[in-house]
Amino acid sequence: MALFRQAMADVTPIENDRADTRAPPPPPRPRQQDGDGHQAADSLPEPPPAPAEAETGEDLLYCRAGLQRRVVRQLRRGRYPPAAHLDLHGFSRREAYRELAAFLAAAQAQGCQCVRVVHGKGRGSGYRQPVLKVSVDQWLRRRDDVLAFASAPASDGGTGAVYVLLRTSARQG
Repeated sequence: MALFRQAMADVTPIENDRADTRAPPPPPRPRQQDGDGHQAADSLPEPPPAPAEAETGEDLLYCRAGLQRRVVRQLRRGRYPPAAHLDLHGFSRREAYRELAAFLAAAQAQGCQCVRVVHGKGRGSGYRQPVLKVSVDQWLRRRDDVLAFASAPASDGGTGAVYVLLRTSARQG
């Protein structure tokens, strides 16, 4: 014991003998990972799905004020053939938002009147409600270039896809 005390004579006791068991903080993530190409898409607002606004039914349906009911009926029945298609299966919400924004901008620039967006039925999402379906519904409602949208006929995706009627240059205003 004397030998131990002699070896420890110049040692200063530690005030706290507990080890720091906190996990180290995650490494910082750069805000712009993919360069300038995604800068515009990242700066767009991405509204989170609000449960109070989520559709409770299976079918999605939206019509901008002033659009004739006949047009909406024809859209729901598939009378407007989609000129372009976008499938969002496998995308995260952020990726889906970017893809949808770019797709709609390109479709409108090409003069497409109607497009089809496949969002899926949400059976594999692991959440109480389909994430992409609810998100696409809300994103489309907030876009000025969208006149109407409706769940596609069963032969073209049913409640897992929507037909989107776009404002064309002839309909601007």
